[in-house]
Amino acid sequence: MNTAALNLLAFDTSTEHLSVAVQRSRDGQRFARSGPGGAQSSTTLIPTVQALLAQAGLALGDLQAIVFGRGPGSFTGLRTACSVAQGLAWGAGVPVLPVDTLLAVAEAARQSLSTAPDSLRVLALLDARMGEVYAAEYAWSPADGWQVLAEAAVLSPDAVAVPPAGTLLAGNAAAVYAERLPAAVLALPRADVLPTADALLSLAPALLAAGRAVPAEQALPLYIRDKVAQTTAERAAAGLTR
Repeated sequence: MNTAALNLLAFDTSTEHLSVAVQRSRDGQRFARSGPGGAQSSTTLIPTVQALLAQAGLALGDLQAIVFGRGPGSFTGLRTACSVAQGLAWGAGVPVLPVDTLLAVAEAARQSLSTAPDSLRVLALLDARMGEVYAAEYAWSPADGWQVLAEAAVLSPDAVAVPPAGTLLAGNAAAVYAERLPAAVLALPRADVLPTADALLSLAPALLAAGRAVPAEQALPLYIRDKVAQTTAERAAAGLTR
């Protein structure tokens, strides 16, 4: 597959923000929309996809792949993303490309920088609710692209390991858990970003070239943890408000 020029659809519903984008191969133009995510994305995702494809002048069958954020993130959001990716890809006969949402956070952080770095190290942290964060660490260079330094995990904010100085802290966890994250983590340069469809599109060429696309039925979520929510008693015992 020639990944330099592709018609791609990408979406992420792993957080409270829905992000959808379409890339058109003939001119590289991208068309994007965002809105409320989480549970609301189950009713708005497909109409948003249809509107963007129409704006780009593309049909589902014109796509080379459907890219989606596989998690970790909101359980409801991830189920929505996977079911929509499966249904659209199955009907159109195109493959799907599942992408880790924390990697999309790292890429969104890189894109937010005013100048392109020679190299970059990113600690990606997303609010996992239940008083926890999703965490992963990555390194980027022009020659090698993104490399995983620490796989995605769910942990208490105060258990987040402090990375080397100069690491970019990315995601929304710093704003949510400012009182619980280690001070040295909060002192890192920071990019308050969420996973975006634009970041997924930027990640797609290298992942497709590496053979990471899969058949529609393999569009599966990455949950990290099994428990969806705490009981009221558990939350009260832990002194949590989130």
